[in-house]
Amino acid sequence: MKQKVTGMVLMSAGIGEYDKRVVLLTKEEGRITAFARGARRPKNHLSAVTEPMCFGSFYVYAGRDSYSIDDASIDNYFPNLKNDLEKLYLGMYFLEVADYFTREGMRAPGELELVYRSLLALEKEVIPDELVRRVYELRMMAISGYQPHYDTEKNVYTDDVGVWKVSDSTAYTVGQILTLPLSKLYSFTVSDRVQKELDKTVGAFLQRNADKQFNTLKTLNSLQI
Repeated sequence: MKQKVTGMVLMSAGIGEYDKRVVLLTKEEGRITAFARGARRPKNHLSAVTEPMCFGSFYVYAGRDSYSIDDASIDNYFPNLKNDLEKLYLGMYFLEVADYFTREGMRAPGELELVYRSLLALEKEVIPDELVRRVYELRMMAISGYQPHYDTEKNVYTDDVGVWKVSDSTAYTVGQILTLPLSKLYSFTVSDRVQKELDKTVGAFLQRNADKQFNTLKTLNSLQI
């Protein structure tokens, strides 16, 4: 039976001579693997709609181990990000992080909305890209169960490893990132001092909870040198 899911393409790769293997992050089914038959043929209707960052409705058939994409209606594919190489790779990094922290078959409405709104924030340049990155990383880990906790007696955040020794302003910002509705997540800016503390603490927090090196981040870092 054909099923309609709302989702975003996280990854897409050629398989065989004419097909694509696609990883979708969906609201209803979480992360799923799907095959787009004939998507690499010239002028095939699935070719453009199965590229990374494509967001919309996908019509899929469930198989024993994977899905098959029959059709799609794309609402946004973030074309402006492709005009800036650093923004493009930062967006691709967001997709790679989402792929890592989500699970097959587990509903992911929060994760999907977070990825979508984060790419929008990058594209519209509502706040600095580096702040978007740290907000995204921390909120994605929180949604996935890796949330630091606030110690009201000591006025610090703690995680499973240690204490976040940051200024009061940064502690407040962390609280905002963890609790604001996703629709308002990118509605504030921070000082240079707070940004530096977020870079240090959130970066270290991510390293402690992700046992892999993100390839897109390596490429992004090389572009910024």
